[in-house]
Amino acid sequence: MTNSQATVFIIDDDADFRDSMQWLLESTPYNVENFASAQLFLDQYDGRSGCMLLDVRMPEINGLALQQLMLERDIRLPVIIITGHGDVPMAVNAMKNGALDFLEKPFDDEVLLRLVDKAMAEAGKRFSEQNEQRELQELYETLSRREREVMQLVVTGNSNREIAETLGISPKTVEVHRSRVMSKMRAESLAQLVQMHSRLEL
Repeated sequence: MTNSQATVFIIDDDADFRDSMQWLLESTPYNVENFASAQLFLDQYDGRSGCMLLDVRMPEINGLALQQLMLERDIRLPVIIITGHGDVPMAVNAMKNGALDFLEKPFDDEVLLRLVDKAMAEAGKRFSEQNEQRELQELYETLSRREREVMQLVVTGNSNREIAETLGISPKTVEVHRSRVMSKMRAESLAQLVQMHSRLEL
C-alpha cells in the first residue's frame, strides 16, 4: 500500500470540525475523505486501505455502533476515536472494541498527525495480512474434495497408513494426494501446512 492510495476517512457530524481536519490532513501524503454520518461512510466505502478518525457521539449510528458494523463487514481500518470531555467512558469502550487510540478535544495538531502516521503503518500491515489471507483461501479452493480430506487428516497428525484406512484408499494414493496438497498450497514443510490450515479457520 502506497501513501497515494491510503485514505484517512473522517466521520463526524460537525461540518466545521470535518473541514478543519480535512485542511490539517491535506499537509500529509494521504488522501482525505470526510462523511457527515456513519451511514454515508458505509454506503460509499469501497474497500480501500487507510485509517479512520471517528467521532463517538453522533445521531442515528454512533461511533461504537459503527465499529460493530465494521467488524461484521470485515472492514479492518484502524480507528482513532475523537471525543469530547464527557465522552471519555465511550472512548474507553471503543478502545475495548479495537480502536487504536483516542483523542480528547481540543487536541494538539502534531499529536493527531503522529497518531495518523501510526494508524497508517498499522493499516499497511493489516492490508498485507488481508491479501495473504485472500491468496491462501484461493490456493485452498484449488484443492479437490479428496485433497481437502487428506489435508485435514495430515495436519491433525495422522500417518499415511492411518489416512489410507480412514478414507478406504491405498497408502500410495494417499502419498499422491499429499504431494498434490503440498504443491497446490505451496507449502515447503508439514509445519507450514499446519500453520496454513490454522489460518484458514476451517
